[in-house]
Amino acid sequence: MSSRVQPKIDGLPPGTTLPPDHVYFGPSETMEAVRRKIDRAAGLNVPILILGESGTGKEVLARYIHAHSPWADGPFVKVNCPAIPGTLIESELFGFEKGAFTGAHTAKPGRMEMAQSGTLFLDEIAEMDTSLQAKLLHVLQDGTFTHIGGQDEKSLDARVICATNRRLHREIETGAFRSDLLYRINVISVLLPPLRERREDIPYLAEYLRQQFNQRFQREAAPLSAEAVHLLQQREWPGNVRELENCIARYVVLGSEEAFYGERSEKPARRPACETTADGNIPLKRIAQQATRQMERDLIVKVLQANQWNRRRAAEVLKISYRALLYKVRQAGIPAKRPRQKPERPGEFPNQLPA
Repeated sequence: MSSRVQPKIDGLPPGTTLPPDHVYFGPSETMEAVRRKIDRAAGLNVPILILGESGTGKEVLARYIHAHSPWADGPFVKVNCPAIPGTLIESELFGFEKGAFTGAHTAKPGRMEMAQSGTLFLDEIAEMDTSLQAKLLHVLQDGTFTHIGGQDEKSLDARVICATNRRLHREIETGAFRSDLLYRINVISVLLPPLRERREDIPYLAEYLRQQFNQRFQREAAPLSAEAVHLLQQREWPGNVRELENCIARYVVLGSEEAFYGERSEKPARRPACETTADGNIPLKRIAQQATRQMERDLIVKVLQANQWNRRRAAEVLKISYRALLYKVRQAGIPAKRPRQKPERPGEFPNQLPA
């Protein structure tokens, strides 16, 4: 694939440019490895499995693969497996004939038929019922399917891409996912890293999103300051790119970087006071650093409270090492053990972040 001219990104240091072909990837080594892998696989008619936490951009990557494949001129058909009730997903996938069941007053093509000569994207495939998994396996093996209530076989002429935020091997152990289906869809697998593991991409993503939301909302929000970009790079982003999108959209709508501090522990009003310099200037960089430390401290305390001050479990939730958590606890002046007094009711935190 030939690289394109790299346009400048407003608001970043001179000479900073978008990565080739798509801003989604950014300059990080992990995303560059992802790009190289899918560029090699995009032109081949083999199933691709995209893995990653919720919000990492699995659908965006699937659309990128489709756009850079021989099937780009065909349709991109998405099936959101959790959003379709189990009783309806089979008819949505395969289609049905008139009179196949109560309410089938006319024949209707399924998503597989609609995806002919294009791409069929099965999002969150781990949510699919095991009985339907068996039927899907048959289609992928034989390349044919029939309408519900029909007799004529139809050929599946579409590239199949699947995605999930689950650890499928664990799902197999519990009987929630078929191992033979995993082997069929896992010809090429791509693991999307969470945003916290690709922080160097955040300035590129943030600027791209700012420009997109400016156009969508007909606003003229200014490029982000260096302090704001630094603050964004320090956050943990449990919602990944989707959370960053919401953050930048809020900034564009409100027109103020105060929007980056959120609505709870990140409010600007709760930021620690910062002394002015001798000439009366306010050291914005120091304010951003202090605000970041305060946000991190608040998050650690809430996770410790939610896990009964079990530091090992808290480290697992925060996705950092136990030693790193102990260091941060000492650095932030957080008590090493549960305080004697009954703590305030903590917020709801999951015991484990999505796989």
